[in-house]
Amino acid sequence: MTTLAFLDTNILLYSISSAPEEAAKRERAIELLDREDIALSVQVLQEFYVQATRASRPDPVPHDLARALMRTWTRFRIQEVSVAVMERALDLRASFGFSYWDAAIIAAAELAGCEELFTEDLSHGQRVGSLLVLNPFAAL
Repeated sequence: MTTLAFLDTNILLYSISSAPEEAAKRERAIELLDREDIALSVQVLQEFYVQATRASRPDPVPHDLARALMRTWTRFRIQEVSVAVMERALDLRASFGFSYWDAAIIAAAELAGCEELFTEDLSHGQRVGSLLVLNPFAAL
């Protein structure tokens, strides 16, 4: 049985970065997106769209390209936003003090059945229940 790894929004954003100083992160993000054992959530896809297309971004992505990328990434397991995700996120926020949005990412990863969460927004090596938080850029 294959275990799943959940990707946070920052992984998707680094995968499209054209900034020279983010080249190593871009390559690492692309490596992760080449895996088959990946899960995302609707929240992650929505956050990607908002951040990738914002006018204040140095290299804003056109709507059609952002939409095409999002559709491509639906080949992965996608965790819907649900009452169960919201309730678990509220519990995580109360127990651990995470922001609601970080807690919702963790909740989605748990409910998708993931064992790993790749993000640079939380503490590398931290365990939240059975979920291991990993910063894929820690060694860069």
